[in-house]
Amino acid sequence: MPESTPFTAKHYFSYLALLLIFGAGIWFILATGSRIDSTRRPELATTRESSSPVPSSTQTSASPRTYLGRVQENLRTPLSILLLQLIVIIVAARLFGRLFLKFRQPSVMGEMVAGIVLGPSVLGLVFPGALSFLFPPSSMVTLGLLSQIGVALFMFLVGMDLDVQHLRKKAHAAIMVSNASVIVPFFLGAALSLILYRSLEPTGTRFTAFALFMGIAMSITAFPVLARILEDRSLTQTNLGRIAITCAAVDDVTAWCVLALVIAIARANGVAAATLTIVFTLFFIFIMLFLIRPQVARLIKKRADQEKRSRGLVAGILAFVLSSALVTESIGIHALFGAFLAGVVVPSDSDFRLLLKEKLETFISSALLPLFFVFTGLRTQISLLNDWPSWLMCAGIIVVAIAGKLGGSMLMARWTGMTWRDSFSLGVLMNTRGLVELVVLNIGYDLGILSARIFAMMVLMALVTTFMTGPLLSLVKTDQRSAHE
Repeated sequence: MPESTPFTAKHYFSYLALLLIFGAGIWFILATGSRIDSTRRPELATTRESSSPVPSSTQTSASPRTYLGRVQENLRTPLSILLLQLIVIIVAARLFGRLFLKFRQPSVMGEMVAGIVLGPSVLGLVFPGALSFLFPPSSMVTLGLLSQIGVALFMFLVGMDLDVQHLRKKAHAAIMVSNASVIVPFFLGAALSLILYRSLEPTGTRFTAFALFMGIAMSITAFPVLARILEDRSLTQTNLGRIAITCAAVDDVTAWCVLALVIAIARANGVAAATLTIVFTLFFIFIMLFLIRPQVARLIKKRADQEKRSRGLVAGILAFVLSSALVTESIGIHALFGAFLAGVVVPSDSDFRLLLKEKLETFISSALLPLFFVFTGLRTQISLLNDWPSWLMCAGIIVVAIAGKLGGSMLMARWTGMTWRDSFSLGVLMNTRGLVELVVLNIGYDLGILSARIFAMMVLMALVTTFMTGPLLSLVKTDQRSAHE
């Protein structure tokens, strides 16, 4: 590379002359144009003076107060509000995530709490003006749409983590525990809805939809959070860890299939419409698993090893994810189900899968998912639980959730021959609800199945059941050594 010529006085003089000559030329052009304007359109100045709401003397002044007012107006544009929201949300999620890591809690738990803190339950209670400034009602549509895109991409990652081949080999060993961890809390949730329906259901919601949704909400296990806990405690390669991962994966598949059924029933206007939605959904699942999955595997194997084409392949996969989400949204179930199914069809044994996950996971986890947490927090109004019957119902929901998920999994694991310690540890792990529970609850809220009061109760249940996982595992001293025993 040739060396640059050192600058001399001649270079600086030429540079200054260039600025002066062309600057003077630009000034001359603008001045000439202004004279043309005034001669051809003399009425323009009169019109401006008559339509101005303030005196002309104040318009020409550039006082600091006027400039600060202009800055404040610029801060209230939709783009400025969105940028400010992104900054606050990302910083708060990062701070709370690191804080919870110090207490041996998953960082996603801290991000969930950050969403509650930035909502009306904390920020709105302490600094209501700050809440209205940061999250005005006009901005909620944009924030909600961005959060939905983030959750859709997150569910795609969850689907990629689901190893279908591994399930085929290992599902028989954990099928009894996983089924018990779904059917028992589902039954208890549906039974609880008999008590809660009259006082907490939104107007116009049928009992069938409410009871089925309560059952599925009680049955959720947060597969990504559970996997993170197992990794943090070095349990991934232990017998307990393998069983827990398999059970959670089977739970995920079962829960999302049942949730699709519940959504079809809730959105449909009758039995015929619900049946048609279910038929289309099953047909779409068949196409994805048996027709599109082999084509995706062949395409990835052919092009993923070519560096120049890998970027185009990533763009194609993203378009495929969004298209799959669009299809399921159009069918009558939620877009997130399509994104999850798109992740399932990506081959789990390909290097491209790891590359794709690496490219997406950091951005989704650090930027898009916190939007969803805050959007959920803005919907969660804990102040609605303003009397002791409400808190009693909330406590009842938490107890039923723990009894169904932890108790059902533990007893079935013990019945299959596991030790009491491993059975209890497995029940604790299956009781982890975390982010996936929030996704399901927001779907129920959007569909009008959940009222604002029971939505707040269920969010608190998700936080409590996730928060208790770490301390309970530490209580029974579940570590890598003991899990092998």
